[in-house]
This record gives sequence, C-alpha cells and structure tokens, in this order.
Amino acid sequence: MTKAELLELIANGESSQVEFKRKFNRNIDLAKELVAFSNLLGGTLIIGVDDDGTISGVDDDPISMEEWVMTACRDKIMPPLIPSYGTVKNVNGDKTVVIIKVLSGYCVHSLWHNGSHRYLIRVGTQSREASHDELIRLFQQRGSVSAELQPISGTSIADLNMRRLNNYFSDIRQQDIPPIDNQGEWETLLRNTEIMTENGVTVGGMLLFGNNPKKFLHQSGIDAFAFKGTEKDYDTQERSMLKGPLTPLLSGNGSSNFDKKSIVEMGLVEQALAFVKRNTHPTVVENGGMRREQQTYPDDVLREGIENAIIHRDYLLSGTTIELSIYSDRLEIILPGKLPNGITIDGVRAGARASRNELINNVLRDYRYVEHMGMGIPKKIIKGMLNYNGTDPEFIETNERFIVKLMA
Repeated sequence: MTKAELLELIANGESSQVEFKRKFNRNIDLAKELVAFSNLLGGTLIIGVDDDGTISGVDDDPISMEEWVMTACRDKIMPPLIPSYGTVKNVNGDKTVVIIKVLSGYCVHSLWHNGSHRYLIRVGTQSREASHDELIRLFQQRGSVSAELQPISGTSIADLNMRRLNNYFSDIRQQDIPPIDNQGEWETLLRNTEIMTENGVTVGGMLLFGNNPKKFLHQSGIDAFAFKGTEKDYDTQERSMLKGPLTPLLSGNGSSNFDKKSIVEMGLVEQALAFVKRNTHPTVVENGGMRREQQTYPDDVLREGIENAIIHRDYLLSGTTIELSIYSDRLEIILPGKLPNGITIDGVRAGARASRNELINNVLRDYRYVEHMGMGIPKKIIKGMLNYNGTDPEFIETNERFIVKLMA
C-alpha cells in the first residue's frame, strides 16, 4: 500500500471493513478483530492510527511486530489465519503504520482462548460475538451446515403426506417402495434420502412432502398480493397465503412417460401460477393478420422465477415468507436472504450455479421443474422476457432480500 492510498483510507474513516487501532496490548484483542473481519467480507486493520484518524505510529520494531501478529494468528485463531502484513513508513513525519489485511474466510474462524471458542462477526464498525441465529447462518454461508437438513423437533413420519411420497418414489423416481403399512422400512428409506433423520422430519422434507408445513415452519409458503395500481395498497384485488407441500400429486399409475402425467393436486408452484393467471388479463395481439390472446407473463418465465425463489431462499430467516406481488405494470418475486455462496447479480445473469438447498433442488429436478445446467435465469427468464415482450428483467439484492422484477 502506498502512502497516498493509506492516507485516503484513513480519511474515509472506519467501516465494516476498516478498523483503526493505536496499539494492541494483548494478542487476543488483535485476534478478535481479524476473526470478525474474516467471518464477514474480510477487512483491513491499521495499527498506529487513533479512532479519530490521528496518525500516532507504532513504537515496536515492525519485524518483531510481524512475528507477534503471525504467532497470534496461529495460536489464537482456529482454524489459523494467514493475513497479509505490511508497513508504510514516514507517514506524517517519521511515523510507521502497520497494515494487516484478511480475506473473507472459506470456513468459520473462532477466537481460541482459555480452552474455549468465541465466534465473532463485524457489525458496522464494531466486532462482537455472533448470536445463535447469526452463527448458524454463518456456518450455512460457509457450507458447514444446511438448514434444510436440520430435523424439526416433535415431528414424525405421521406429519408427512404418504400419497405424495408414494407418488414420488414409485412414479417419479421409478423405484421399488415398501408396503404402505410398513412404517419401519419407510422410515429407513426417508432417512437414506434425507427427508427424515432419527430425530424427526427435516426442514427440507417437511417443505417438500409435509401434510401441513405451515404448522411447523412459519416461513414456508408464499404470501401473494395482487395490487390494483403500481404501488402497495391495502385495497388489493386479491391477497392469499399460498401454503402446502412444494411437490404436486401427479397421475401416472407407474408410467415412466413423464409427459403423460397430469396434476391431481397442486403443489406450491402450481398454486402460484394459478394466482398470477387469475389476477392478470390477457391482451389481444396481431401477428401476420392473425389475432390471438397473449398472457401478461409467459408460463415458463413465471415457473422459473417461482421455482428459483423456493429453491434458493434462506429458510433460516424464520420471520418472513416468499412474496409474490402483482402490480398493474410489473410482477415481483421477493425471496428472503442474500444470494448464496458469494454469487453476484452479474453471476446470476450469466447463469452461475449455487444452490442453498440441495435436497429441495434435487427433488424438484426429479419433477422436471429445474434446469440441470443452472441456466434457468439467462435462458428462461431473461431470454424469455426479451422474446415475449422486449423487456429485460431486473435482479436486485438488498440486505436480506433478493428481488426478481418482471415488467408487463
């Protein structure tokens, strides 16, 4: 880092990724800041600068300090961190400033002290211990825990829809299944396919095949609105809480020809499609002298958008559901949670593949909902809307929401 770059960084002040420290008296205080940075987006620790930006410099020999920093990162951080270490000399006279940088970790790091772990995160300009919920979500983001595979306390096979399970394994997957009255063999099958554990039905299993997912998972379902104008309003055309299992019940009687199967009972995707159709009105278009009706939004685009919301939403956010909102000029699908695994908006548009909920993804793929190559957004949503009405869909990420916006 050059002197000019350092002075500009100091002038901008502290942030979630920049911290000033005059000095450290204890190695655990240094380790605390680096752990918090690594557990968020990474960051830069500047030693020799006061909180107000005054440059005080460091008194210790920079070489000895480097050894002290690296030892702290090895002994006080688990798994150990390897930061970038550097100095800028002759700042504000003859003062030396130390710059330590860490990247966002591939795993969750902890402060190791007195035989115990402390998990820290960066919140604004502060480093503090993660709450229970924050820690679970942090492990999920790093791929160490999956919310959909966690068992739901107090649940059993009796809370699952056996008609849909029988339909899935025998007609969709075309495999032999236990007799319907053999609970022991069914429980073994469901544990082997991660729909259950020994401690109950998993979150993913309940969402996919539960008799009443909403009873156990308040965040399940889709909150659907049809507004009369271009803004949210209490006076809606229709408001519905769409609920029930994600999977439909299909006909087929064991037939391997998927295209000949029809829907006997709708799953959540079909409910959402039906809501959109009854709250939008087709228009008459002319093509080569022929007049025909055209829906406001094409089925393939809607289906892909709804399926993506179901598959990729963060089910650890228990206080909010997926939102489907229809306005006079647009349709919005809002899913709780940030994009998974560091995916960016540009990555989404290019077809980057990352699934937060693999069990749900794999089961819906068996039902032919999901693109195998992860190209549903560029091929179906973006290309589909451009071909249908010449509009380019918007993808927006806020703090805890991802929004897909389709223009009418």
